[in-house]
Amino acid sequence: MVKAGFIVEGASERIVVESPKFKELLSACDYELVTPVVDAKGGGNLLPQNIEVFINRLRDAGAESIFILTDLEDEAHVDTVRERVNHKDITFSFIAVKALEAWYLADSAAMNAWLGIDNFHEEAPEATSDKPWERIKQIAASLGKRGPGGKVVFSKKITFDCGFTVQNASIHPACASAKELVDYLRQ
Repeated sequence: MVKAGFIVEGASERIVVESPKFKELLSACDYELVTPVVDAKGGGNLLPQNIEVFINRLRDAGAESIFILTDLEDEAHVDTVRERVNHKDITFSFIAVKALEAWYLADSAAMNAWLGIDNFHEEAPEATSDKPWERIKQIAASLGKRGPGGKVVFSKKITFDCGFTVQNASIHPACASAKELVDYLRQ
């Protein structure tokens, strides 16, 4: 097994990467997660001059491959973000289009569990008119459901209580960034 270290943009990404289901995906793809996952505490901290310390921490913990998981945010192209976070010791950078919350929207089973319904489907989770987080709040409000609360609390709830997985998100025909991550690991 290849020991895989992850540097993530924030706490929500860390929750997903450290989840048992993500570890199962890694294991099925012949990777073992090096813990703890490094939380960069914001995309601005994922610049080459700032990530050297993160890389060293993961190397010291035994990481053989190092990955980044960050959000596209307002950038027009994934390659722009990949160039910004590029570093010779990074194996690959995964970029959630718009934001990680688009992946939650792409996992209909998890969203159904959270909303207490059985017919949820977001047509274009990576192309919401606003940020995916705002879309999640709109959906809850439109159904008269309690809102998601804070992002970290919601990430824990949807991941651990509602069964969110990147694998489920990757199956959505309009969630190419989650599919890229799963396909990359499986290759």
